[in-house]
Amino acid sequence: MKKIFISMLALAAVVVVHANKRLTVTVRSTEYQKITGFGAADCDGAMRPFGTDTQPVSLLYGSRSKIGLNIMRMEISPNFKGNITAADVGWDTPYDWEGSVPSAKLVKQRGGIVFGTPWSPPGEYKTNGSAQGGNADDQGNQRGKLREDCYEKFFPWLNSFLKYMKSRGVKVDAVSIQNEPDWWVSYSGCLYDPQDLVKLVKNYAYMLDRETYPGVKLISGESLGFTQNYTDPLMQNAACREQIDIVAGHLYGHAPLDYMKNSAVLPLRYGKEVWMTEHSVTDNIDRLPNWHEQLIFAEELNECMLAGCTGYIYWYMRAHWAFVGTGETKYGTGNKKNQLLPRAFVMSHFSKHVTGSTRLYSTPTKTSGSGAPTECSAYIKGDSLIVMVIDTTEYAYDLTIKLPYKVKSGTQLQSTGNETSKLCQTSEIPIEEPTQEVKIVMPERSLNTYIFMIDRGEDAVISPKFEDHRQSVKSSSNRYYDLNGRQLTKPHGLCIEQRADGSTRKVYIK
Repeated sequence: MKKIFISMLALAAVVVVHANKRLTVTVRSTEYQKITGFGAADCDGAMRPFGTDTQPVSLLYGSRSKIGLNIMRMEISPNFKGNITAADVGWDTPYDWEGSVPSAKLVKQRGGIVFGTPWSPPGEYKTNGSAQGGNADDQGNQRGKLREDCYEKFFPWLNSFLKYMKSRGVKVDAVSIQNEPDWWVSYSGCLYDPQDLVKLVKNYAYMLDRETYPGVKLISGESLGFTQNYTDPLMQNAACREQIDIVAGHLYGHAPLDYMKNSAVLPLRYGKEVWMTEHSVTDNIDRLPNWHEQLIFAEELNECMLAGCTGYIYWYMRAHWAFVGTGETKYGTGNKKNQLLPRAFVMSHFSKHVTGSTRLYSTPTKTSGSGAPTECSAYIKGDSLIVMVIDTTEYAYDLTIKLPYKVKSGTQLQSTGNETSKLCQTSEIPIEEPTQEVKIVMPERSLNTYIFMIDRGEDAVISPKFEDHRQSVKSSSNRYYDLNGRQLTKPHGLCIEQRADGSTRKVYIK
Protein backbone atom coordinates (compact mmCIF):
# COMPACT_ATOMS: atom_id res chain seq x y z
CA MET A 1 0.00 0.00 0.00
CA LYS A 2 2.84 2.37 0.77
CA LYS A 3 4.31 1.90 -2.69
CA ILE A 4 0.93 2.49 -4.36
CA PHE A 5 0.40 5.64 -2.27
CA ILE A 6 3.82 7.02 -3.30
CA SER A 7 3.09 6.28 -6.95
CA MET A 8 -0.20 8.14 -6.75
CA LEU A 9 1.58 11.14 -5.22
CA ALA A 10 4.17 11.04 -7.99
CA LEU A 11 1.43 10.92 -10.62
CA ALA A 12 -0.30 13.91 -9.01
CA ALA A 13 2.97 15.81 -9.04
CA VAL A 14 3.44 15.10 -12.74
CA VAL A 15 -0.05 16.41 -13.48
CA VAL A 16 0.66 19.64 -11.61
CA VAL A 17 3.98 20.21 -13.36
CA HIS A 18 2.49 19.71 -16.83
CA ALA A 19 -0.80 21.55 -16.32
CA ASN A 20 -1.36 24.08 -19.08
CA LYS A 21 -0.79 27.72 -18.35
CA ARG A 22 -3.48 30.21 -19.31
CA LEU A 23 -3.26 32.99 -21.86
CA THR A 24 -5.87 35.50 -22.99
CA VAL A 25 -5.59 37.37 -26.30
CA THR A 26 -7.98 40.28 -26.68
CA VAL A 27 -8.69 41.65 -30.16
CA ARG A 28 -10.42 44.98 -30.71
CA SER A 29 -11.85 46.60 -33.83
CA THR A 30 -9.27 49.43 -33.86
CA GLU A 31 -7.56 49.34 -37.26
CA TYR A 32 -3.95 50.05 -38.17
CA GLN A 33 -2.03 49.49 -41.41
CA LYS A 34 -3.11 47.47 -44.44
CA ILE A 35 -0.65 44.69 -45.33
CA THR A 36 0.60 44.72 -48.94
CA GLY A 37 2.49 41.45 -48.72
CA PHE A 38 5.62 39.39 -48.24
CA GLY A 39 8.53 38.42 -50.44
CA ALA A 40 12.24 37.76 -50.94
CA ALA A 41 15.16 38.85 -53.11
CA ASP A 42 16.12 37.53 -56.53
CA CYS A 43 19.85 38.15 -56.35
CA ASP A 44 22.94 36.41 -57.68
CA GLY A 45 24.02 34.61 -54.52
CA ALA A 46 20.57 33.13 -53.98
CA MET A 47 19.63 32.21 -57.52
CA ARG A 48 22.60 30.37 -59.06
CA PRO A 49 22.61 29.72 -61.99
CA PHE A 50 21.55 33.34 -62.16
CA GLY A 51 18.97 34.29 -64.75
CA THR A 52 17.92 30.81 -65.83
CA ASP A 53 16.57 28.97 -62.80
CA THR A 54 13.06 30.16 -61.92
CA GLN A 55 12.31 27.15 -59.72
CA PRO A 56 12.46 29.08 -56.42
CA VAL A 57 9.98 31.66 -57.71
CA SER A 58 7.78 28.87 -59.05
CA LEU A 59 7.68 27.23 -55.62
CA LEU A 60 7.19 30.39 -53.59
CA TYR A 61 5.01 32.85 -55.48
CA GLY A 62 1.32 33.16 -56.21
CA SER A 63 -1.88 32.32 -54.41
CA ARG A 64 -1.81 28.74 -55.69
CA SER A 65 1.67 28.06 -54.35
CA LYS A 66 2.13 26.57 -50.90
CA ILE A 67 3.86 29.72 -49.64
CA GLY A 68 2.03 32.62 -51.30
CA LEU A 69 4.76 35.26 -51.63
CA ASN A 70 3.80 38.30 -53.73
CA ILE A 71 6.74 40.78 -53.62
CA MET A 72 10.12 40.26 -55.34
CA ARG A 73 13.19 42.46 -54.93
CA MET A 74 15.88 42.63 -57.63
CA GLU A 75 19.09 44.59 -58.11
CA ILE A 76 19.38 47.52 -60.49
CA SER A 77 22.96 46.68 -61.32
CA PRO A 78 25.52 49.42 -62.03
CA ASN A 79 27.77 46.91 -63.76
CA PHE A 80 28.30 46.72 -67.50
CA LYS A 81 27.81 43.53 -69.49
CA GLY A 82 31.33 42.48 -70.44
CA ASN A 83 33.13 45.34 -72.18
CA ILE A 84 29.99 46.97 -73.56
CA THR A 85 29.55 50.69 -72.84
CA ALA A 86 26.55 52.96 -72.98
CA ALA A 87 27.73 54.46 -76.27
CA ASP A 88 27.71 51.04 -77.94
CA VAL A 89 24.00 50.29 -77.62
CA GLY A 90 22.03 53.53 -77.35
CA TRP A 91 19.03 53.26 -75.03
CA ASP A 92 19.11 49.45 -74.87
CA THR A 93 21.07 49.22 -71.68
CA PRO A 94 24.68 48.14 -71.42
CA TYR A 95 23.98 47.26 -67.79
CA ASP A 96 23.65 43.74 -66.47
CA TRP A 97 19.87 43.77 -65.95
CA GLU A 98 18.83 40.62 -67.78
CA GLY A 99 19.38 38.22 -64.89
CA SER A 100 16.18 38.98 -62.99
CA VAL A 101 13.92 39.09 -66.05
CA PRO A 102 12.78 35.41 -66.08
CA SER A 103 11.89 35.40 -62.37
CA ALA A 104 10.29 38.85 -62.56
CA LYS A 105 8.12 37.74 -65.48
CA LEU A 106 6.88 34.75 -63.52
CA VAL A 107 6.10 36.84 -60.44
CA LYS A 108 4.12 39.31 -62.56
CA GLN A 109 2.24 36.47 -64.27
CA ARG A 110 1.18 35.31 -60.83
CA GLY A 111 -0.11 38.73 -59.83
CA GLY A 112 2.91 39.80 -57.78
CA ILE A 113 4.86 43.01 -57.23
CA VAL A 114 8.45 43.51 -58.43
CA PHE A 115 10.75 46.34 -57.43
CA GLY A 116 14.36 47.26 -58.12
CA THR A 117 17.06 48.54 -55.77
CA PRO A 118 20.44 50.01 -56.83
CA TRP A 119 23.40 48.88 -54.77
CA SER A 120 25.20 51.74 -56.50
CA PRO A 121 24.65 54.21 -59.33
CA PRO A 122 27.04 53.81 -62.29
CA GLY A 123 30.66 54.34 -61.27
CA GLU A 124 31.02 57.23 -63.70
CA TYR A 125 28.49 59.18 -61.58
CA LYS A 126 30.45 58.74 -58.34
CA THR A 127 33.26 60.44 -56.48
CA ASN A 128 35.48 57.34 -56.60
CA GLY A 129 34.72 56.52 -60.24
CA SER A 130 33.65 52.99 -59.32
CA ALA A 131 30.52 51.05 -58.48
CA GLN A 132 32.34 49.85 -55.35
CA GLY A 133 31.49 51.55 -52.09
CA GLY A 134 35.15 52.42 -51.61
CA ASN A 135 35.89 50.47 -48.43
CA ALA A 136 38.51 48.27 -50.10
CA ASP A 137 42.28 48.22 -50.49
CA ASP A 138 42.13 48.73 -54.26
CA GLN A 139 39.95 51.81 -53.73
CA GLY A 140 42.35 53.47 -51.34
CA ASN A 141 39.52 53.75 -48.80
CA GLN A 142 37.91 56.47 -50.91
CA ARG A 143 34.23 56.82 -50.02
CA GLY A 144 32.02 56.39 -53.04
CA LYS A 145 29.26 59.02 -53.15
CA LEU A 146 27.01 60.27 -55.93
CA ARG A 147 28.59 63.42 -57.33
CA GLU A 148 26.32 66.43 -57.01
CA ASP A 149 26.87 67.30 -60.68
CA CYS A 150 25.37 63.86 -61.45
CA TYR A 151 22.24 64.18 -59.30
CA GLU A 152 20.32 65.15 -62.43
CA LYS A 153 21.44 61.91 -64.14
CA PHE A 154 20.24 59.57 -61.38
CA PHE A 155 16.49 59.42 -62.04
CA PRO A 156 16.92 59.26 -65.84
CA TRP A 157 19.13 56.22 -65.13
CA LEU A 158 16.27 54.65 -63.14
CA ASN A 159 13.96 55.47 -66.09
CA SER A 160 16.28 53.53 -68.38
CA PHE A 161 15.90 50.52 -66.08
CA LEU A 162 12.10 50.82 -66.23
CA LYS A 163 12.28 51.09 -70.02
CA TYR A 164 14.54 48.06 -70.34
CA MET A 165 12.35 45.90 -68.12
CA LYS A 166 9.22 47.00 -69.99
CA SER A 167 10.89 46.03 -73.26
CA ARG A 168 11.41 42.56 -71.76
CA GLY A 169 7.74 42.30 -70.76
CA VAL A 170 8.05 43.29 -67.09
CA LYS A 171 6.14 46.24 -65.63
CA VAL A 172 8.20 47.25 -62.60
CA ASP A 173 6.06 48.43 -59.68
CA ALA A 174 8.63 50.44 -57.72
CA VAL A 175 12.24 51.59 -57.68
CA SER A 176 14.38 52.39 -54.67
CA ILE A 177 16.98 55.12 -54.34
CA GLN A 178 19.73 53.09 -52.67
CA ASN A 179 20.52 49.89 -50.81
CA GLU A 180 21.93 50.77 -47.36
CA PRO A 181 23.04 54.38 -47.99
CA ASP A 182 24.52 54.45 -44.47
CA TRP A 183 26.86 51.46 -44.92
CA TRP A 184 30.42 51.80 -46.28
CA VAL A 185 31.23 48.59 -48.17
CA SER A 186 33.85 46.99 -50.41
CA TYR A 187 31.25 45.63 -52.85
CA SER A 188 28.78 47.74 -54.86
CA GLY A 189 27.64 50.58 -52.67
CA CYS A 190 27.07 54.30 -52.40
CA LEU A 191 27.09 56.53 -49.32
CA TYR A 192 24.49 59.23 -48.76
CA ASP A 193 24.09 61.45 -45.75
CA PRO A 194 20.42 61.97 -44.80
CA GLN A 195 20.53 65.51 -46.21
CA ASP A 196 22.05 64.18 -49.46
CA LEU A 197 18.90 62.11 -49.92
CA VAL A 198 16.67 65.07 -49.11
CA LYS A 199 18.49 67.20 -51.70
CA LEU A 200 18.35 64.44 -54.31
CA VAL A 201 14.64 63.73 -53.84
CA LYS A 202 13.53 67.34 -53.33
CA ASN A 203 15.27 68.71 -56.42
CA TYR A 204 15.36 65.80 -58.87
CA ALA A 205 12.81 63.05 -58.05
CA TYR A 206 10.28 64.78 -60.32
CA MET A 207 12.40 63.38 -63.17
CA LEU A 208 11.18 59.85 -62.42
CA ASP A 209 8.98 59.30 -65.47
CA ARG A 210 5.62 58.46 -63.90
CA GLU A 211 3.73 59.39 -67.09
CA THR A 212 5.47 56.80 -69.25
CA TYR A 213 5.43 54.28 -66.38
CA PRO A 214 2.12 54.99 -64.61
CA GLY A 215 1.81 53.61 -61.11
CA VAL A 216 5.54 53.25 -60.51
CA LYS A 217 6.38 54.07 -56.89
CA LEU A 218 9.51 55.58 -55.40
CA ILE A 219 11.11 53.91 -52.38
CA SER A 220 13.34 55.79 -49.96
CA GLY A 221 16.94 54.80 -49.30
CA GLU A 222 16.90 51.46 -47.44
CA SER A 223 19.06 52.12 -44.39
CA LEU A 224 20.92 49.28 -42.68
CA GLY A 225 19.02 49.47 -39.39
CA PHE A 226 15.84 51.36 -40.33
CA THR A 227 17.08 54.48 -38.54
CA GLN A 228 14.98 57.61 -38.11
CA ASN A 229 17.80 59.93 -39.15
CA TYR A 230 17.35 58.51 -42.68
CA THR A 231 13.55 58.27 -42.75
CA ASP A 232 12.24 61.31 -40.85
CA PRO A 233 13.96 64.05 -42.90
CA LEU A 234 12.24 62.78 -46.07
CA MET A 235 8.86 62.85 -44.34
CA GLN A 236 9.44 66.23 -42.71
CA ASN A 237 10.07 67.87 -46.09
CA ALA A 238 6.84 68.51 -48.01
CA ALA A 239 8.52 68.27 -51.44
CA CYS A 240 10.07 64.91 -50.53
CA ARG A 241 6.80 63.59 -49.11
CA GLU A 242 5.15 64.31 -52.43
CA GLN A 243 7.67 62.09 -54.24
CA ILE A 244 8.27 59.21 -51.79
CA ASP A 245 5.61 56.48 -51.80
CA ILE A 246 7.29 53.81 -49.67
CA VAL A 247 9.65 54.30 -46.74
CA ALA A 248 11.95 51.31 -46.41
CA GLY A 249 14.80 49.95 -44.36
CA HIS A 250 16.55 46.83 -43.08
CA LEU A 251 16.74 45.27 -39.62
CA TYR A 252 20.45 44.60 -39.16
CA GLY A 253 21.38 45.38 -35.58
CA HIS A 254 17.94 46.56 -34.49
CA ALA A 255 14.80 44.66 -33.52
CA PRO A 256 11.56 45.70 -35.30
CA LEU A 257 9.88 47.17 -32.24
CA ASP A 258 12.81 49.50 -31.73
CA TYR A 259 14.07 51.63 -34.65
CA MET A 260 11.58 50.41 -37.24
CA LYS A 261 8.54 51.18 -35.11
CA ASN A 262 9.79 54.73 -34.51
CA SER A 263 10.69 55.21 -38.17
CA ALA A 264 7.20 54.10 -39.24
CA VAL A 265 5.35 56.82 -37.30
CA LEU A 266 5.67 59.69 -39.80
CA PRO A 267 5.26 57.64 -43.00
CA LEU A 268 2.06 56.04 -41.71
CA ARG A 269 0.78 59.42 -40.56
CA TYR A 270 1.25 60.74 -44.10
CA GLY A 271 -0.34 57.71 -45.76
CA LYS A 272 2.90 56.10 -46.98
CA GLU A 273 3.74 52.41 -46.99
CA VAL A 274 6.48 51.01 -44.75
CA TRP A 275 8.51 48.10 -46.10
CA MET A 276 11.20 46.00 -44.44
CA THR A 277 13.20 45.15 -47.56
CA GLU A 278 16.06 42.95 -46.34
CA HIS A 279 17.06 40.81 -43.39
CA SER A 280 18.39 37.31 -42.76
CA VAL A 281 17.34 35.60 -39.55
CA THR A 282 19.75 32.90 -38.43
CA ASP A 283 21.72 32.13 -35.31
CA ASN A 284 24.19 29.86 -37.06
CA ILE A 285 24.73 30.09 -40.80
CA ASP A 286 26.85 26.89 -40.80
CA ARG A 287 23.84 24.59 -40.32
CA LEU A 288 20.11 24.30 -40.93
CA PRO A 289 18.02 26.36 -38.47
CA ASN A 290 16.47 24.48 -35.57
CA TRP A 291 12.80 24.90 -34.61
CA HIS A 292 13.46 27.54 -31.96
CA GLU A 293 15.22 29.65 -34.60
CA GLN A 294 12.22 29.23 -36.89
CA LEU A 295 9.99 30.58 -34.12
CA ILE A 296 12.35 33.54 -33.70
CA PHE A 297 11.84 34.22 -37.41
CA ALA A 298 8.08 34.05 -36.89
CA GLU A 299 8.43 36.55 -34.05
CA GLU A 300 10.33 38.92 -36.32
CA LEU A 301 7.54 38.75 -38.90
CA ASN A 302 4.99 39.35 -36.17
CA GLU A 303 6.92 42.24 -34.62
CA CYS A 304 7.32 43.90 -38.01
CA MET A 305 3.54 43.88 -38.34
CA LEU A 306 3.19 45.33 -34.83
CA ALA A 307 5.73 48.03 -35.76
CA GLY A 308 3.55 49.23 -38.65
CA CYS A 309 5.14 47.33 -41.53
CA THR A 310 3.06 46.99 -44.71
CA GLY A 311 5.54 44.84 -46.66
CA TYR A 312 8.19 42.35 -45.49
CA ILE A 313 10.90 41.15 -47.91
CA TYR A 314 13.39 38.54 -46.70
CA TRP A 315 16.91 38.34 -48.15
CA TYR A 316 17.78 35.38 -50.40
CA MET A 317 14.94 33.10 -51.41
CA ARG A 318 17.30 30.17 -51.95
CA ALA A 319 19.75 29.45 -49.12
CA HIS A 320 19.88 26.76 -46.45
CA TRP A 321 18.72 29.39 -43.92
CA ALA A 322 15.99 30.67 -46.23
CA PHE A 323 13.04 29.21 -48.14
CA VAL A 324 14.37 26.88 -50.85
CA GLY A 325 17.21 24.38 -50.47
CA THR A 326 20.56 24.66 -52.28
CA GLY A 327 21.51 20.97 -52.34
CA GLU A 328 24.71 21.51 -50.32
CA THR A 329 24.89 18.43 -48.10
CA LYS A 330 27.38 20.01 -45.67
CA TYR A 331 24.46 21.89 -44.11
CA GLY A 332 22.36 18.79 -43.50
CA THR A 333 20.30 16.18 -45.30
CA GLY A 334 17.22 18.40 -45.28
CA ASN A 335 18.85 20.94 -47.62
CA LYS A 336 17.64 19.40 -50.87
CA LYS A 337 18.02 21.54 -53.96
CA ASN A 338 14.89 23.37 -55.07
CA GLN A 339 12.75 21.92 -52.30
CA LEU A 340 10.85 24.01 -49.80
CA LEU A 341 12.47 24.40 -46.39
CA PRO A 342 10.62 24.74 -43.05
CA ARG A 343 11.26 28.50 -42.97
CA ALA A 344 9.12 28.87 -46.10
CA PHE A 345 6.17 27.27 -44.32
CA VAL A 346 6.69 29.57 -41.34
CA MET A 347 6.53 32.51 -43.75
CA SER A 348 3.35 31.07 -45.29
CA HIS A 349 1.43 31.60 -42.04
CA PHE A 350 1.74 35.30 -42.83
CA SER A 351 2.04 35.42 -46.62
CA LYS A 352 -0.91 33.13 -47.34
CA HIS A 353 -3.27 34.67 -44.81
CA VAL A 354 -2.18 38.16 -43.72
CA THR A 355 -1.53 39.61 -47.20
CA GLY A 356 -4.31 42.03 -48.09
CA SER A 357 -5.59 42.25 -44.51
CA THR A 358 -5.74 45.20 -42.12
CA ARG A 359 -4.07 44.83 -38.73
CA LEU A 360 -6.25 45.14 -35.65
CA TYR A 361 -5.44 45.98 -32.05
CA SER A 362 -4.49 42.91 -30.03
CA THR A 363 -2.87 42.24 -26.69
CA PRO A 364 -2.07 39.03 -24.78
CA THR A 365 -2.61 38.97 -21.01
CA LYS A 366 -1.25 36.13 -18.91
CA THR A 367 -3.69 35.26 -16.15
CA SER A 368 -1.45 32.75 -14.45
CA GLY A 369 2.04 31.38 -14.52
CA SER A 370 5.16 32.81 -16.07
CA GLY A 371 7.73 31.87 -18.65
CA ALA A 372 9.38 33.02 -21.86
CA PRO A 373 7.51 35.42 -24.15
CA THR A 374 4.45 34.68 -26.22
CA GLU A 375 3.42 37.03 -29.02
CA CYS A 376 0.26 37.76 -30.98
CA SER A 377 -1.23 39.94 -33.69
CA ALA A 378 -4.66 40.16 -35.33
CA TYR A 379 -6.09 41.11 -38.71
CA ILE A 380 -9.35 41.52 -40.60
CA LYS A 381 -9.79 40.59 -44.27
CA GLY A 382 -13.28 40.58 -45.68
CA ASP A 383 -15.34 38.20 -43.58
CA SER A 384 -12.28 36.75 -41.86
CA LEU A 385 -10.72 37.55 -38.51
CA ILE A 386 -7.14 36.27 -38.35
CA VAL A 387 -5.30 35.85 -35.05
CA MET A 388 -1.61 34.92 -34.94
CA VAL A 389 -0.18 33.54 -31.69
CA ILE A 390 3.44 32.40 -31.21
CA ASP A 391 4.61 30.41 -28.20
CA THR A 392 8.37 29.99 -27.86
CA THR A 393 8.10 28.49 -24.37
CA GLU A 394 8.17 24.89 -23.21
CA TYR A 395 4.61 25.25 -21.91
CA ALA A 396 1.27 24.55 -23.53
CA TYR A 397 -1.45 27.14 -22.96
CA ASP A 398 -5.18 27.13 -22.47
CA LEU A 399 -5.77 30.02 -24.84
CA THR A 400 -8.80 32.29 -24.70
CA ILE A 401 -9.33 34.60 -27.69
CA LYS A 402 -11.73 37.50 -27.19
CA LEU A 403 -12.96 38.90 -30.49
CA PRO A 404 -14.63 42.22 -31.41
CA TYR A 405 -17.35 40.50 -33.48
CA LYS A 406 -19.27 37.27 -33.23
CA VAL A 407 -17.82 34.44 -35.29
CA LYS A 408 -19.60 31.34 -36.54
CA SER A 409 -16.72 29.05 -37.57
CA GLY A 410 -12.96 28.76 -37.35
CA THR A 411 -9.90 27.06 -38.81
CA GLN A 412 -6.59 26.45 -37.08
CA LEU A 413 -3.24 26.36 -38.90
CA GLN A 414 -0.49 25.06 -36.62
CA SER A 415 3.26 24.47 -36.93
CA THR A 416 5.14 22.77 -34.09
CA GLY A 417 8.43 21.54 -35.60
CA ASN A 418 10.72 21.34 -38.63
CA GLU A 419 9.37 17.98 -39.73
CA THR A 420 6.90 18.01 -42.63
CA SER A 421 4.25 16.33 -40.48
CA LYS A 422 4.45 19.22 -37.99
CA LEU A 423 4.23 22.12 -40.44
CA CYS A 424 1.00 23.93 -41.36
CA GLN A 425 -1.35 21.29 -40.01
CA THR A 426 -4.95 22.38 -40.52
CA SER A 427 -7.94 21.52 -38.35
CA GLU A 428 -11.40 22.88 -37.63
CA ILE A 429 -12.04 24.96 -34.50
CA PRO A 430 -15.35 23.74 -33.05
CA ILE A 431 -17.83 26.63 -32.63
CA GLU A 432 -21.38 25.51 -31.87
CA GLU A 433 -23.06 28.92 -32.07
CA PRO A 434 -21.93 32.48 -32.85
CA THR A 435 -19.62 33.78 -30.12
CA GLN A 436 -17.04 36.47 -29.36
CA GLU A 437 -14.94 34.23 -27.11
CA VAL A 438 -13.13 31.09 -28.29
CA LYS A 439 -11.09 28.69 -26.13
CA ILE A 440 -8.31 26.63 -27.68
CA VAL A 441 -5.45 24.49 -26.38
CA MET A 442 -2.20 25.87 -27.81
CA PRO A 443 0.78 23.47 -27.73
CA GLU A 444 4.24 24.43 -26.57
CA ARG A 445 6.81 25.86 -29.02
CA SER A 446 4.20 26.51 -31.68
CA LEU A 447 3.21 28.98 -34.39
CA ASN A 448 -0.57 29.25 -34.67
CA THR A 449 -2.86 30.99 -37.15
CA TYR A 450 -6.54 31.07 -36.19
CA ILE A 451 -8.94 32.11 -38.95
CA PHE A 452 -12.50 32.90 -37.89
CA MET A 453 -15.50 33.61 -40.09
CA ILE A 454 -17.49 36.64 -38.93
CA ASP A 455 -21.19 36.03 -38.34
CA ARG A 456 -23.02 38.53 -40.59
CA GLY A 457 -26.36 38.11 -38.85
CA GLU A 458 -28.51 41.08 -37.84
CA ASP A 459 -27.19 41.17 -34.31
CA ALA A 460 -23.63 40.06 -35.07
CA VAL A 461 -22.11 43.52 -34.54
CA ILE A 462 -24.35 45.10 -31.89
CA SER A 463 -26.86 42.93 -30.09
CA PRO A 464 -30.00 45.18 -30.11
CA LYS A 465 -32.21 45.21 -33.21
CA PHE A 466 -32.27 48.40 -35.25
CA GLU A 467 -34.83 50.07 -37.47
CA ASP A 468 -33.82 51.36 -40.91
CA HIS A 469 -33.92 55.11 -41.38
CA ARG A 470 -33.07 57.21 -44.45
CA GLN A 471 -31.44 60.48 -43.51
CA SER A 472 -28.46 62.75 -44.08
CA VAL A 473 -25.70 63.29 -41.50
CA LYS A 474 -26.80 66.21 -39.33
CA SER A 475 -25.03 65.97 -36.00
CA SER A 476 -21.25 66.09 -35.84
CA SER A 477 -21.42 64.65 -32.31
CA ASN A 478 -22.77 61.35 -33.61
CA ARG A 479 -20.41 58.53 -34.55
CA TYR A 480 -20.91 56.10 -37.41
CA TYR A 481 -19.76 52.52 -37.90
CA ASP A 482 -19.96 49.97 -40.69
CA LEU A 483 -21.72 46.67 -40.08
CA ASN A 484 -18.44 45.19 -38.84
CA GLY A 485 -18.27 47.79 -36.07
CA ARG A 486 -15.45 49.82 -37.69
CA GLN A 487 -15.73 53.57 -37.21
CA LEU A 488 -16.33 55.58 -40.40
CA THR A 489 -14.99 59.07 -41.06
CA LYS A 490 -17.20 59.49 -44.14
CA PRO A 491 -20.35 57.43 -43.50
CA HIS A 492 -22.30 56.34 -46.55
CA GLY A 493 -24.97 53.76 -47.21
CA LEU A 494 -26.26 51.42 -44.51
CA CYS A 495 -24.32 51.94 -41.28
CA ILE A 496 -24.75 52.14 -37.50
CA GLU A 497 -25.20 55.52 -35.80
CA GLN A 498 -24.15 56.04 -32.20
CA ARG A 499 -25.78 59.17 -30.87
CA ALA A 500 -24.53 61.53 -28.18
CA ASP A 501 -26.78 59.91 -25.56
CA GLY A 502 -25.13 56.55 -26.22
CA SER A 503 -28.08 55.01 -28.06
CA THR A 504 -27.56 53.30 -31.40
CA ARG A 505 -29.64 52.62 -34.49
CA LYS A 506 -29.20 51.42 -38.03
CA VAL A 507 -29.41 54.28 -40.55
CA TYR A 508 -29.01 54.83 -44.27
CA ILE A 509 -26.72 57.77 -45.14
CA LYS A 510 -27.21 59.32 -48.59
